[in-house]
Amino acid sequence: MALTGRTALLAALGSLPVGILAPSWTGMLAVNAPLSLAILSDYALAAPVRTLQFTRSGDTSVRLGDGADVQLTVTNRSRRRLRARLRDAWPPSSTQTPARQKLTVPAGERRRFATTLRPSRRGDHRAERVTVRSYGPLGLAARQGNHEVPWTVRVLPPFASRKHLPSRLARLRELDGRTSVLTRGEGTEFDSLREYVPGDDTRSIDWRATARRTTVAVRTWRPERDRHILIVLDTGRTSAGRVGDVPRLDASMDAALLLTALAARAGDRVDLLAYDRRLRAQVQGRSASDVLPAVVDALAPLEAELVETDARGLAATALARAPRRSLIVLLTGLEAAPVEEGLLPVLPQLTQRHTVLVASVADPHIARMAGARGTLDGVYEAAAATQAQAQRLRTAEQLQRHGVTVVDATPDDLAPALADAYLALKAAGRL
Repeated sequence: MALTGRTALLAALGSLPVGILAPSWTGMLAVNAPLSLAILSDYALAAPVRTLQFTRSGDTSVRLGDGADVQLTVTNRSRRRLRARLRDAWPPSSTQTPARQKLTVPAGERRRFATTLRPSRRGDHRAERVTVRSYGPLGLAARQGNHEVPWTVRVLPPFASRKHLPSRLARLRELDGRTSVLTRGEGTEFDSLREYVPGDDTRSIDWRATARRTTVAVRTWRPERDRHILIVLDTGRTSAGRVGDVPRLDASMDAALLLTALAARAGDRVDLLAYDRRLRAQVQGRSASDVLPAVVDALAPLEAELVETDARGLAATALARAPRRSLIVLLTGLEAAPVEEGLLPVLPQLTQRHTVLVASVADPHIARMAGARGTLDGVYEAAAATQAQAQRLRTAEQLQRHGVTVVDATPDDLAPALADAYLALKAAGRL
């Protein structure tokens, strides 16, 4: 039983005159006995809570930053009118509106109520329980109970870098020869024959085709297609650090999504795996139309693990997923110790058979610190930042000496920079 504020107010109003004019046990009993009888009657007339039935419907997924609508249907199976307040409990990061609802459901009927969720974190948000407080007709007492009504809303990565996709697709069409450009994109796959014009590379002349024609014929090429792209996401401790307002892992995810969308439109096959000490997620063997939704769904519940990444296990898992020549895109950190002790010893296993591209999230605050001057603290900050930048540059050069392409950019620039590096490799025929 739960008592309301109205009950307390009536008890105070009845007890005050008795306490002032005729303080006695008889007077108190004369006031509280009728009130207690009214409370018990009101409780008895309140609609029971245990017989209520709840069902849910609505959105099961939403992008981070957008709103999800979830409906809750309440069925009153009792013979009494339900007057209640309802609290639908979700995790605090779900930010629901409204948090509590007042409802009235006649006997034998049902009502549907909507809740809007605006999650502030990725992952699976699960409804905890529904708490109902059913009031009697006098509003003096209430029955209260809980119901488990499971529902899960998966919060997907926001994919903020999709704004860069149209410009990269335009460059891809230029490479593919589908738009007019001054120089045709070179590749390794034969496209077509056309008539020679002054200025063409004489090495492109097809002498056999020329012998069958009255004009000189030259070969044209298109960028490689149907190549295998394996995106490897490092979810170890280095991905847990925050750069600006987001973790490094989220910035890497955004870059992986843009690359997936671009490579799928380019006709390449894209797979993904997330790894630290064990396999956390994978997407394999999806078609071009299905791969992006599958990658988004696989990345949604991922969180960084506070463990050192097992580089040997990561390399072995990547090689098992890429038995033929592939482009392996490794999204990891460029910190000196993890790279020198973990990645560099196993790098020859990857570069021997595959083209490897390493992408890392740089901290823009380091660049701002490097330009600080004018105060003693500023000079020390600039010295520390310059040392950190130099160490990061040396690590990148070590990787490049092993034939690895390195992309090191801030969170806002990482996704387009990685897409540009992919297009450059494609134009050079290195996939």
